[in-house]
Amino acid sequence: MTDSLQLGVLYIVATPIGNLSDITFRAIETLKLADKILAEDTRDSQVLLNHYGIHKPLLSLHEHNERSRIELVESLLNQGLSIALISDAGTPLISDPGYVLVKELKAKNYKIIPIPGPSALITALCASGLPTENFSFLGFLPVKNSEKKSCFLNLKESFVTSIFYESKHRLLDSMKLLCEILPDREMVLAKELTKQFEQIKLGFPKDILDWLERDIHMQKGEFVLIISPAVPSTEGPDYTDLLKILLKKLSLKEAVACAVEITGGNKNALYKLALSLSSAL
Repeated sequence: MTDSLQLGVLYIVATPIGNLSDITFRAIETLKLADKILAEDTRDSQVLLNHYGIHKPLLSLHEHNERSRIELVESLLNQGLSIALISDAGTPLISDPGYVLVKELKAKNYKIIPIPGPSALITALCASGLPTENFSFLGFLPVKNSEKKSCFLNLKESFVTSIFYESKHRLLDSMKLLCEILPDREMVLAKELTKQFEQIKLGFPKDILDWLERDIHMQKGEFVLIISPAVPSTEGPDYTDLLKILLKKLSLKEAVACAVEITGGNKNALYKLALSLSSAL
């Protein structure tokens, strides 16, 4: 790092998700050198900044005021100031505020520089023991049980690992729905990642629900929920060998199109099978 940042640039800075030591040298230097810091909750962020002796003006940027902050941020950047954007924990914009601001600034050709670092979903996934080649992050689960049920029903046909965030207030309801809809799918519940009481629990939904109900303390904290992929059905014609050959020569999309033309098979079923095969090639 130099002793200054680029002028008129927004820096997106990842911060720890729990343990304050999980921050990069580059992130610390960026926060020390920035002219102003945009924070999701200025009180929470002040704890981190005080820990590292960083004393810079803080401006709030959260889901309720993000759009109204755009004009101010543009004005500051036009003055040549360097601004750092942080969230309460982890990487900004990932289930946190910032997307509206970044989208608007990118459209107007302002320079945006990411400072990478912790993310709860990647932290949980790498230690889960579930497939990592292909995965889908779907943010926070819906609040309403009817919408959550629809979400889980869709996973019956999902051939990639699925990752969600969930609130402690709705965790048990989610686990009961998983026991009902996906009882035979392995999953991981990760709680309080990088903190003192970190837990990464692997099992079937009923195993994890029982574990939670045995100890009320396990129901507290911040949670990442990871669900294993569906296993492709073996019913009907087996196009596995054909797709393996096509995937060696063609892109996934092209291989599926050729397989449909050759076999007359269902496009969605062939796509799902090809997706599962592509990760193993």
